[in-house]
Amino acid sequence: MPVTAPAPPRLELDHISCRFDGREVVRDVSLTVRAGEVLCLLGPSGCGKSTTLRVIAGIERQSAGAIRADGEVLSDAETHMPPEARGVGLIFQDFALFPHLSVAQNVGFGLRGPRAETRARVDELLTRVDLDGYGDKAPHMLSGGEQQRVALARALAPRPRIMLMDEPFSGLDNRLRDGIRDETLQLLKDEGTAVVLVTHEPEEAMRMADQIALMRDGEVVQKGAPYNIYHAPCDRDAAAFFSDINVIPGKVHGALTDTAFGQFLAPGVPDGTSVEIAFRPQHVKIDFDRGGRGPNPTPSDGVPARGVVKRARFMGHESLVEFVMDFDGGVVKATVPAVFLPKPGTPLWLTIRRDRCFVFAKRG
Repeated sequence: MPVTAPAPPRLELDHISCRFDGREVVRDVSLTVRAGEVLCLLGPSGCGKSTTLRVIAGIERQSAGAIRADGEVLSDAETHMPPEARGVGLIFQDFALFPHLSVAQNVGFGLRGPRAETRARVDELLTRVDLDGYGDKAPHMLSGGEQQRVALARALAPRPRIMLMDEPFSGLDNRLRDGIRDETLQLLKDEGTAVVLVTHEPEEAMRMADQIALMRDGEVVQKGAPYNIYHAPCDRDAAAFFSDINVIPGKVHGALTDTAFGQFLAPGVPDGTSVEIAFRPQHVKIDFDRGGRGPNPTPSDGVPARGVVKRARFMGHESLVEFVMDFDGGVVKATVPAVFLPKPGTPLWLTIRRDRCFVFAKRG
């Protein structure tokens, strides 16, 4: 049987760069998104996320590289397809509904064709976003969550092949946000739409994305599935972006780093290199039973080190305990999935899971 060539990505960014006033705000970004897949552009404010989104939409033109959709060139050195011809939907934080139009008129605003067909499409989408019977209402009569769903229905009405979303849920009440995010993504996946979502919130990216592109200073520093980026960060800053981390110093000798918590592997790092060992608070194990008598841990937990409780706080679903460590006076944070509030000044022994530690060469 003849071998069928795989379909091209729904969206492909090929070495995209973008300059404003001589400053490169997006640098050599290459990404692919397939139909029904969600890619999150994640990073701090000013890192180039929204500019990348505007370049995909055609609102800005890149200074280098090419953009393709289903193999078709949308923009390169010779071609620049206008935004309205790209088959791209846009959803922004402010929803941008027309206040003088009804809900149904908002949803059908960009549709062309026979009135019966457009009305059927509007009714279908209002049903799918649980707004049946809301067609005649004005936008100001709706809650924030309902307005978000109207904006989604309007963006989906022309059946875009690509949906671009810039912080679309940040204005919603926390109680509504999770449900509306999940409903929105399911609807987009059902439509086979490729989604590019901009966010600065790691939890949102982890919850929504099939793939995450972590951006910093205009570049993609790491990309991959949420699990892989979280458990194998490319550097200390990437690890710290997703959660609190503890950091202890060390120096490499024979591919090993000696610390108060025992030795850690540092493969490929030259001898004499100063390194930082990073680990998350949930991977710190507190010894409740031995109380300073020198516990004998399992090899996977490393060597115990003693710390004195500085403060302890209950966070609702876990307790956060901060220790001042005997070996260097530094602070190590630990989380416990229960109520655990030892008094300040209490000495306890800590170990850390070696398989959950990251060894990074110290910069500078």
